Amino acid sequence: MNKNYSRAIPEPWRDISAVFAALGDEHRQRILLSFEPGERLNVGQIAEVSTLARSTVSHHLKVLREAGALLAEREGKEIYFRVNKVFLQDIFGKVTSYLDTFL
Repeated sequence: MNKNYSRAIPEPWRDISAVFAALGDEHRQRILLSFEPGERLNVGQIAEVSTLARSTVSHHLKVLREAGALLAEREGKEIYFRVNKVFLQDIFGKVTSYLDTFL
């Protein structure tokens, strides 16, 4: 057993916790899975293929963006979102590295 257990989540794991919390919602998982590789989508495009209201989609996009799973870019009046691939690869790489220590 690791005797250095503490109540504080280690700094490298704080981002992991936010991403897992964001992806813990099925609607947010569907939103993330709606992106094709390299694609940018706005809230209207996502709402069109969703069963959710536009305002609800906006809320979920905000949660995903704040967790770092999505990047947002303003273009005129529209905001386009894209998957933050590098960040997510880093997050899941940390988890994979931790699990590799159990081999």
